[in-house]
Amino acid sequence: MADTLRIFDRSLLRKRRDRAAHGFSTHDFLVREVAERLADRLNDVTRQFPLALDLGCHTGEMADTLAGRGGIETLVQCDLSPRMAARAAANGRPTLAADEEWLPFAEHSFDLVISCLSLHWVNDLPGTLVQIRRVLKPDGLFLCAMLGGETLKELRQSLAEAEMAEEGGFSPRVSPFADVRDLGGLLQRAGFALPVVDSDSVDVAYADPMRLLADLRGMGETNAVAEQRKGLSRRATLLHALSRYQDAFADAHGRVPATFQVLTMTAWTPHPSQPQPLAPGAGQASLAEMLRGENGIRRSCAD
Repeated sequence: MADTLRIFDRSLLRKRRDRAAHGFSTHDFLVREVAERLADRLNDVTRQFPLALDLGCHTGEMADTLAGRGGIETLVQCDLSPRMAARAAANGRPTLAADEEWLPFAEHSFDLVISCLSLHWVNDLPGTLVQIRRVLKPDGLFLCAMLGGETLKELRQSLAEAEMAEEGGFSPRVSPFADVRDLGGLLQRAGFALPVVDSDSVDVAYADPMRLLADLRGMGETNAVAEQRKGLSRRATLLHALSRYQDAFADAHGRVPATFQVLTMTAWTPHPSQPQPLAPGAGQASLAEMLRGENGIRRSCAD
């Protein structure tokens, strides 16, 4: 992969997910919540998806949540982390360790690709989306949730302010995330049809910021930016950041919020049966006529 696309250190991410695998069930609340939201969306689709891929399966939470929904007969699971994949395999479904950036599947293999909180870590998201479209059958469904740019905004602000105050500058301590405005265009560029992208959030309250940091480590979701400052933060910087977090965001009961913005993508691989946009000039009524009143007087938007 070209250096220009190396935003994240994927080998570091794999190590952290491997380390988190053993105790992941203690910290999997976010994955399970978002998995339930994705499964609810699948309930709204009348199609059946006999062969599906869970891309970035963690330790099998998405499979537990789906529980036969969507007419899924076979669910293949894969994760970047071999240890997480090994734990997911305990549910008896076919499972492998595979990198989302290099999918080892044949063209037109799956009816559905579903991904829960994994793709925000890929370096080349456009390229990954192209690969996902390739492994989907025509009229196959891609359903994905990933973290967006408002995620951990409270922690990001507190760390930046503390590092500026203590060290006279700051480096990326929280990973960058995608913007909802960009994802629809990326899906179209990747060759998907009927793309829909929306944003939601999961808001969590913690007794103190250290509990949040413990959850992030337990999820394997700590910073993996390739250009982050090497070495640990100074103790004074970390303590300053935690104090700022508490002072700026704590509620009347002393609890602090943590925001996780969830961006959900829904798109289909092209098929002739899908609705098609009209060709330019094919409309049966002009906008000018629609804006005219019954007496032929043009109406304004303010009328």
